[in-house]
Amino acid sequence: MDIPLLPDIVKIFGMSIAVLLFCHRIRLPNVVGFLLIGMICGPHALKLIHDEAEVQILAQLGIVLLLFTVGMEFSFKRIIEYRRFFFVGGLLQVGLTVLATLAISYLCVECHIGRSLFFGFLVSLSSTAIVLRMLDEKHETDTPAGRIIVGVMIFQDIVAIPMMLLVPFLGGVEQALDWQLVYTVGKGLAVLGLVLFSAEKLVPKLMHQIAKTRSRELFLLSVLTICFTVAWVTSSVGLSLSLGAFLAGLIISESDYRTEAIGDILPFQDIFTSFFFVSIGMLLDLQFVIQEPFVILFVTFGILALKAMLAGGTAIFLGMPLRAVVLTGVALCQIGEFSLVLAKTGIGYELASEYQYQLFLAVALLSMALTPTLMALAPKMAEHLLRLPIPVRIKSGLRTGEEAHQQRKDHIVIVGFGISGKNLARSAKEGKIPYAILDMNAEVVKLEKQKGEPIHFGDATHESVLHHVNVAEARVVAVVINDSTAAGRIVEIARHLNPRAYILVRTRYLREMKHMCSLGADEVIPDEYGSSVEIFTRVLRKYQIPTAEVEKIIAKVDADPNMGDSTGLVLDSNLRRGGEVQEMWKRSGGPAWLMQELVVEWQEQRAVTYQ
Repeated sequence: MDIPLLPDIVKIFGMSIAVLLFCHRIRLPNVVGFLLIGMICGPHALKLIHDEAEVQILAQLGIVLLLFTVGMEFSFKRIIEYRRFFFVGGLLQVGLTVLATLAISYLCVECHIGRSLFFGFLVSLSSTAIVLRMLDEKHETDTPAGRIIVGVMIFQDIVAIPMMLLVPFLGGVEQALDWQLVYTVGKGLAVLGLVLFSAEKLVPKLMHQIAKTRSRELFLLSVLTICFTVAWVTSSVGLSLSLGAFLAGLIISESDYRTEAIGDILPFQDIFTSFFFVSIGMLLDLQFVIQEPFVILFVTFGILALKAMLAGGTAIFLGMPLRAVVLTGVALCQIGEFSLVLAKTGIGYELASEYQYQLFLAVALLSMALTPTLMALAPKMAEHLLRLPIPVRIKSGLRTGEEAHQQRKDHIVIVGFGISGKNLARSAKEGKIPYAILDMNAEVVKLEKQKGEPIHFGDATHESVLHHVNVAEARVVAVVINDSTAAGRIVEIARHLNPRAYILVRTRYLREMKHMCSLGADEVIPDEYGSSVEIFTRVLRKYQIPTAEVEKIIAKVDADPNMGDSTGLVLDSNLRRGGEVQEMWKRSGGPAWLMQELVVEWQEQRAVTYQ
């Protein structure tokens, strides 16, 4: 039995292995690799793909599953968590980019309003797949820049849906506001109402009955059926398959089975989405790239600069310090995957000429390829900008209305107000030791300030911010943030401002310890080491191993040369159980009896958690 599409699939998969391996070696995103595969296999190069129509069908399935996954990941709880960055940051970044692109297209290129607005849609969106993956790899999702990037990208993913609905009307925007548009919007609202009713009343009960069977095959089949059914219904009433897929994901997102559904769908989404990017790459004419290299480079760097400035301006408006501004601008400056989806839809409505479409594809591919390099260089860019004579308020991100700092002495400066920072602040409060807190999460600062905490909004990588909490007179500086690059700079500045201070820093990995000590840290507590010690300590105790023997084993582990240089790591049992808080407490002169009570309480809480 001959399957016409099978040779093409084998060619695509075979080339994918080679090209993606090459991209991994040179640190290029997989999306770029798939686009390159399409360029190589397509009709404008080696012509290895013979059944392009069948590949397009697989690509359409990829878009359906991509938007289905986006819908499942869309959560009202997540929107509430990032509400300020989502509503304000997302609206500003997308709105300003659309308006700027519209003005340039209309005034300079002399496109009509509909086409200019369409170009604004294309340029305003960024690559969620590339940027979020890089943030996850660097563990920077929860940094100040990471929070605003995630918030804006969630907004972009959501706003792409109404953009797709508007595409059919942009070709004749003057006649767009007629009864046809009203009818289409009405149908959309009716379908949305049905979806919300299903999400609230029908699907949770159905999924509960299916989940009770404990059949993975039945569960997966049910999820896919919901996805394709809703997509088919929206398509049959004149709306897009993409909108239906997103709404189907929205139905699942509010159920208790969202996490399992995402885990089951992701492998299928990855495979079929790869066909979409390959199909896009097949459309790019290499002859066009050879003929217009300077135009492609000029437009690419123009878009990168425009988007970086507008995204950075949005971060400034939100009160972010200069370092976070630079990181945000660089992370959001490329063209995204949904732009490719929009472009492919718009070309069918003659919203772009063939020349413009080829130019867009080349620019999108180049901007995506440059993203990893630009994000790696962003911290150095920020360092150079910080040396320029820029107003202190822009550098530090301190907001107007911050109260004048109190001239504390022998106090603790806590940089970061996560779990470690909160425990340390609580301990200091109980022992009546003065302390000051620096954090860059505006919502946390606002909430904790209402509770009476001496907390300030600001980037501690700037001297002016550390002066604000009088770090020169502090006895202890505790740096407990997730951004290792920023933590290193804070340690270096704090040591310069206060040579006598005891500086303790938390890191993620053992390999960062030596570097932190060279910058001036007195103690470095790596999460990686503490977690491993805690794990085998608990396991040994389950086997009734005496505490003295456990301590000897820990000492041997610490002496193991394979552990690397553990300079500065304190390994007494109290520090392991209570974390860096106890060592900082001891240096601050707090009463031992109070610290012991707190440690016992924390241990009891953790014991309950692990039971």
